[in-house]
Amino acid sequence: MKKILSLKRKYFICAAALLLVSGAAFFFLKTCLPSSENKEFESYIEDIFQQEMKTNTLNLHYTLAYPEDYGIDEYQVTLGTMEPDALEKNQKEAEKLQRELEKFDLSQLSEENQIIYDILSLEFSSQLSLGSSYLLQEPLGPNLGIQAQLPILLAEYTFRTSSDIKDYFSLLADIPEYFQSILEFEEKKAEEGLFMSDVSADRIIQQCQSFMETGTENYLYSMFNQRVEELLNSRRISRHQADSFIEMHDKLMDQFVFPAYLSLSQGLEELKGRGKNTGGLAYLDGGKDYYKYLVQSTVGDYRSLDEILQSLLLQLQEDYSKVQELLTENPAIISSAYSLPSSGLSPEQMLDYLQHIFTDDFPELEVKEYEVKYVPESMEEFSSPAFYLTPPMDTLTPNTIYINQSSQVSQAELFTTLAHEGFPGHLYQTVYFAGQDHHPIRELLSCSGYIEGWATYVESLAYGYASPFLAIDQDIMDFLCLNRSISLCLYSILDLGIHYQGWNMDTTADTLAVFGITDQETCQEIFQYIIENPANYLKYYLGYLNFISLKDTVQTETGSSFNLKEFHKNLLDIGPAPFPVVEKYLLAEYK
Repeated sequence: MKKILSLKRKYFICAAALLLVSGAAFFFLKTCLPSSENKEFESYIEDIFQQEMKTNTLNLHYTLAYPEDYGIDEYQVTLGTMEPDALEKNQKEAEKLQRELEKFDLSQLSEENQIIYDILSLEFSSQLSLGSSYLLQEPLGPNLGIQAQLPILLAEYTFRTSSDIKDYFSLLADIPEYFQSILEFEEKKAEEGLFMSDVSADRIIQQCQSFMETGTENYLYSMFNQRVEELLNSRRISRHQADSFIEMHDKLMDQFVFPAYLSLSQGLEELKGRGKNTGGLAYLDGGKDYYKYLVQSTVGDYRSLDEILQSLLLQLQEDYSKVQELLTENPAIISSAYSLPSSGLSPEQMLDYLQHIFTDDFPELEVKEYEVKYVPESMEEFSSPAFYLTPPMDTLTPNTIYINQSSQVSQAELFTTLAHEGFPGHLYQTVYFAGQDHHPIRELLSCSGYIEGWATYVESLAYGYASPFLAIDQDIMDFLCLNRSISLCLYSILDLGIHYQGWNMDTTADTLAVFGITDQETCQEIFQYIIENPANYLKYYLGYLNFISLKDTVQTETGSSFNLKEFHKNLLDIGPAPFPVVEKYLLAEYK
């Protein structure tokens, strides 16, 4: 896929849930400085927005329900490409866009445009710092790789008209070519000694084989048929059209989709043995610099990796001390925390409570239309415990939270998970930001650290909201919150240890053993997951810690006049951005 700007994924698969902005005024920003500089800058970012939307139809569809309203009338239906030559071209295009950006006078731009300028400046600088290290990117992976996520994104592809179905069919037909471009990219990596280990290759091959073995039981069949029936029932298509669409879908699955997965698995099988590194990025030439790029571009944290690691170690020590205090006061708290009775409350009841209880701490926002759905059984194996499926920016409907019933979680865990996905997490932040009349390009500027950090931050607050509602003692909820924080912090430290400091499996196992994780298979799985998904845990936990740090800074600045609700409003108004940008505009509110 095109990587001039990192396009955000459209839902939470281990988390990729995401945000949208209002498309009510694409061509004009709400500014107080309608200067020529602003107009030229807006023309510049509109060109970027349209170009990016046209390069990947899947991203286009998940971002805009009606692209024609945004000047996007004609586009080639495509999944994009991972061909090495195309990626090199993207780097050159980023250089060109950066030069054009630097021509604008920042002081003459409106505040919203200044925020966009600062985000783009960091985005381009990070992108161009890659140089030839773009070959260290890895589009495949057993958990978060494109071959794992693509079927889920296709299964949730909304059909509003018959034209959407035709675009969907074109995307299915494009999978073989897209996967071939990925294999060309992997071949190039192999030539440079950068191909994945056989362990990772085998895990991806197995995932492809599992997908193919489902045959006609594959969830893409049932999900497609269900969506076609919905169009039929709403009289947007005829019975003849519905039957024709279903027949065509069956052919495309047989002739394009399954063969594409077969070719991908065969191609990876042929490349096995050419990947020599079984450890993290630290062992690859340029790997540490690439890891730094990942932390900057996906998390939005621009501190040195040593400083980040030190902050994580201090946080782990602080949380561990608090747990020890709780255990001293109540030695039975562990057994109590893991034997909680069911409250019998439904997810809908929990979300309704959450939407109305947090208004003392967050700006009020009434979201009348949202829905809780359950992941189809055929998709449970490939889905997270819960995820928020973000609607297009120009409709903001439907707002849907999916729950995976195969994931056995306690009522307390379900409650805090729904806070993360719903209120005041992803759903709330998405709808709130949409109401601020920001330029649509904000939808494209990836900032997973803000998005997932925000959701993790409010999830931690939800442990306080849960106690009276679930009738659970607050000290138990505090223990569960600290335990969650320690787990995420530990995995984040392992992430840095493996990819930056070069920890091997033995060092990882020794570290986990300190925290009571001694099962060899579990340790191996954690190690392998982190190898295959560098910086993923940091999006959640490091993003969370950045929000905590910002709150501490503002509290110190304001003293007794600190207002938590105002603080949250200021963060939400700024919206998703790298943390240096968030800090700059947040602290300006308190001067």
